[in-house]
Amino acid sequence: MLKPLLIEIGVEELPAIPLLKELPNIEKKWLDVLEKYDLKATFSFYYTPRRLTLWHREFPVKQEDKTEEIWGAPKEIIEKNPKALEGFAKKCGISVDEVTFKAKGNKEFAYFQKEVKGKEAKELLPQMINEWLNSLSFGKTMKWGECEAEFIRPVRWILCMLEDEVIEFDAYCVKSSNITKPHRIFKDDIEIGYVGDYFCRLDKHGVILYQDERKAKILREIEKLEKENGIKVEIDEDLLAEIVAITEYPTPLLGKFDEEFLVLPPEVIITSMKEHQRYFPVYKDGKLTNAFVVVSNAYTDNFDKIIAGNEKVLRARLSDALFFWENDLKNGLSIEGLKDIVYMDGLGSVYDKVKREEKIAEILADKFSADKDKLLKAVNLAKADLLTEMVYEFTELQGVMGYYYAKAAGIEDEIAVAIKEQYTDEASNKTSALLNIARNLDTLMALFSIGKIPKGNKDPFGLRRAANYIIKIANENDIDLDIKDIINELKDNYKDFDTNSLVDFIFERLYKFYNVNPSVIRSVLATGESNLREIDKKVKLINEMVNSEGFKELSSTFKRVANIVKDFDLNSINVDESLFEKEEEKALWDEFKKVKEIKNLEEKLDFLVSLKPLIDKFFDNVMVNVDDEKVRHNRKSLIASIYKEFLDIADIKEITL
Repeated sequence: MLKPLLIEIGVEELPAIPLLKELPNIEKKWLDVLEKYDLKATFSFYYTPRRLTLWHREFPVKQEDKTEEIWGAPKEIIEKNPKALEGFAKKCGISVDEVTFKAKGNKEFAYFQKEVKGKEAKELLPQMINEWLNSLSFGKTMKWGECEAEFIRPVRWILCMLEDEVIEFDAYCVKSSNITKPHRIFKDDIEIGYVGDYFCRLDKHGVILYQDERKAKILREIEKLEKENGIKVEIDEDLLAEIVAITEYPTPLLGKFDEEFLVLPPEVIITSMKEHQRYFPVYKDGKLTNAFVVVSNAYTDNFDKIIAGNEKVLRARLSDALFFWENDLKNGLSIEGLKDIVYMDGLGSVYDKVKREEKIAEILADKFSADKDKLLKAVNLAKADLLTEMVYEFTELQGVMGYYYAKAAGIEDEIAVAIKEQYTDEASNKTSALLNIARNLDTLMALFSIGKIPKGNKDPFGLRRAANYIIKIANENDIDLDIKDIINELKDNYKDFDTNSLVDFIFERLYKFYNVNPSVIRSVLATGESNLREIDKKVKLINEMVNSEGFKELSSTFKRVANIVKDFDLNSINVDESLFEKEEEKALWDEFKKVKEIKNLEEKLDFLVSLKPLIDKFFDNVMVNVDDEKVRHNRKSLIASIYKEFLDIADIKEITL
């Protein structure tokens, strides 16, 4: 028999970020509980800032009856030890006479089969709900009042009903009931007589239960504001998700701020809105304008006071920002104060980091024919905005504010842009690319030198991200950065550490960077290649080959090539044409010699692949491991020559399908 089941956990307002982080797990955790108690049924989950709701249209009122088999010791052991039979009977709750024996494999075992009656769902639900709530992980928890239980926020009510019957239990110092609460503007609680009433009663009392419906309402009404006012509202999906999570009856409202604040960099205004107030920025004719959209959670017909209150709050924040902006412009950019900011224990100050980056930048400028003066100036100014009042208040604007202050000081655009892009994985000019590489190389080498190496999933200093940035920037800006060479060239600037471990760490990121068969990357790295641009070219070439039609047959041929010479010293290759005895040897060698004329990597790979028919004929008609040592070495040298040329691109034996 099936009945509708409604469970609502009422809480004080839930913080959006912890809720959204746990959201992907909430339904799965309830499903796990249902499976554990043999009461699996389809359900829906809804949330607002004040409630977590589970809704089953059809829920089994009891577990299914089942047959349970109990197996005991083998018959031969029981015959020797009668007490074993008594113990088995006691375990089964039966008399010794009721024990039977049943064959399993080649032996007979003590056996008892019993019918287990399914339990009523209403007996199990209290424990199930408690287990589910205890399994939820929102990060920090709290206690309230005299209650010893902990949850992300105080639990204020629990509604639990199977059709029209209240499932009574205590959890988190609250007794379950058929009572729910409306939007905070309403004073009286709502009594539910039948679970179906819950949805329409909430809807009439200022609560839009369905999160998708709240989201749709926000977007629909923002679109209306856009049409009415000739504006464009920037919708940030993460911000939208937060607002959906913190509202029960959302209403978008258009507010304004004084035009004088538009002198501030757009990022300052937007950050003040989004990060601190959860406002959406507004654009007109493609430019940020002096307006914002706030989503109210009020249930009212008059929003004038709400708009005015939010305008007042934003005005105060922007006034502070304008004060910081004007002060910072007067003070200009300087790095002297960085000497007083500790970078990390064992690595000195932020100023020391700048000086290490300078040394790297000098080497990079020489290697890649960059304007050294520009690059060194960019390195010196890159961290200067850490000393500004604006970045002190808005730490997320590091680099961005440095860009604006550099522009205001008349510093050329290429340097200013490099300062802005240093914390990103983008580089729109050579100075920016090399500054980014210098910054991240120092971060990696410095942290590795003091043993701050990521373990497992933990990476508190963002070293994996730093490695990713280096790979991406080098590839997208055609910078032939040899990781092994540059690390070995720089290692004397740091405490002694295993540089190979850092090289391996950076190369590990390649497996995340490229969406290819991992063996493709492994085959390229197995050649000893450490130039990121060359690795990029070779991975793409080999991946294309691996995904081509007929690669399986091609792989078979070239793996045979690799196996023939696996113990052969490639430095001892010496092909003597006078020792050729078969036409297939001569044909393969004559064709292979053309490879020396090919310089282009792609053409070289195509040429080597084209040798497959000749190689197959060679293997079909030529015995490599003959008794004559000179002939054997000569034939292996021929095959090894092909393998060695392939090894310039990838180690074919590493490729797996």
